[in-house]
Amino acid sequence: MSRTFASLLLIACCSATVSLSAQSQNPVDTIPPDLRARIDTAAQKVLDETGVPSASLAIVQHGQVVYTHAYGKARLDPPLAAEPSMRYSIGSISKQFTAAAILLLEQEGKLSIDDPVSKYIPDLTRANEVTIRMLLSHTSGYQDYWPEDYLMPPMRNPTTAAYILDTWGKKPLDFDPGTRWQYSNTNYVIAGKIVEQLSGMPLMKYLQLHVFKPLDMAAVWNSDAEKLGDTDASGYIRYALGPLRPAPKEGQGWMFAAGELAMPVYALAQWDISVMNRSLLAPKSYDEMFATVKLKDGSDSHYGLGLFTREAMGRSFYEHSGEVSGFVSENVVFPADKAAIAVLTNQDAAPAASIIARSLGPIVLGIDIQAPNQAEQQALQLFTNFQQGKIDRSLFTPNCNAYFSQQAIDDFQSSLSPLGKPSSVKQTVEELRGGMTFHVFEVEFPNSARHLHITTYTMPDGKLEQYLVMPAR
Repeated sequence: MSRTFASLLLIACCSATVSLSAQSQNPVDTIPPDLRARIDTAAQKVLDETGVPSASLAIVQHGQVVYTHAYGKARLDPPLAAEPSMRYSIGSISKQFTAAAILLLEQEGKLSIDDPVSKYIPDLTRANEVTIRMLLSHTSGYQDYWPEDYLMPPMRNPTTAAYILDTWGKKPLDFDPGTRWQYSNTNYVIAGKIVEQLSGMPLMKYLQLHVFKPLDMAAVWNSDAEKLGDTDASGYIRYALGPLRPAPKEGQGWMFAAGELAMPVYALAQWDISVMNRSLLAPKSYDEMFATVKLKDGSDSHYGLGLFTREAMGRSFYEHSGEVSGFVSENVVFPADKAAIAVLTNQDAAPAASIIARSLGPIVLGIDIQAPNQAEQQALQLFTNFQQGKIDRSLFTPNCNAYFSQQAIDDFQSSLSPLGKPSSVKQTVEELRGGMTFHVFEVEFPNSARHLHITTYTMPDGKLEQYLVMPAR
């Protein structure tokens, strides 16, 4: 799970009657009809396949919001059509804003991100060894207080940041500081408390004054302090393949600086434009935010301060998803292309937001993905071979050849051959890890809702260290 921020500017942030900016009230549509049709078809297809009630999306091209649209139902009973002006909780995408608050305080000379946490909150576990940079990059070792993708009974009651830190911030660390990367909402609760201590005001008020007001993000809501209003989206949950049901609301205080923000999708796109243009923070602050943090052994975490730095389709991009009870979001920024895709959905533990963003990437960037690339061709050929019980061992490393025992080959053939020939094998992820290239491919079959994932690791000499097949959804 993910959560972030508290509130002041009480009238602006905590009232259901807060007015939205003119841009976020009105849909934006300045794209050609054929591009609009492709976007709408791709987004609606994902909703139809996943059963998620609604999605609200914003597209940025050439540094401008060019399209906002919503699909499906923001509320089921009574039925209410989704509109792009509606607010959705953005979950852990909020962490980027907490990181920005820390960097703004650094610009003011009130802290350094390499300060030890003990300088500000001395009674946490090994706080003299953990730096603020480690908090923001998830390399501190503090245990996550909410890794589950559902709302546990204690979290329906109110809490405080102090309770979270007393309970999780004083546990033994999960690993030595700086030696591993592990996502932890606890890190951002600590960071949020540091912002409040040094600014002398609630985190939400600081963000309102220094981030939301300068960027004209007038409709941001603190969903940690108060649930969304009647004109916003409602969150839903589904147990296994059962019907959609209203999602329970977190108790006040659980989201704080890790995932408390809600906003219309246009507002998130405004933030994305400021990120790609580097318009809000100082140049040094953006360099610190985007630089992936290295672990003590020199390996790359692929995470900066509040966001992932990834590569796909021959491009570097910044990405983060978010989830709180009833909502999942996805946000992707392609800085060199001045493009971004923001997707907000209203069902928790559901993949629709990330699938929509991934499917829209080539469309928004104008990339022709009809012809399979070399990696896709290889993944498909190997898949076909395994369906026939065949393996060309010259293509694999000794480790991978050891993985493909006769039992493994037999199981691959018996489970994959009934599926028939794939209709497509599409690369969805490409990134470097452990000196190899990591790929994820999505496999689809004609006249079937069945989807599979293939994950591979390719050595510099081209041999495969991994080829795994698993259900996608």
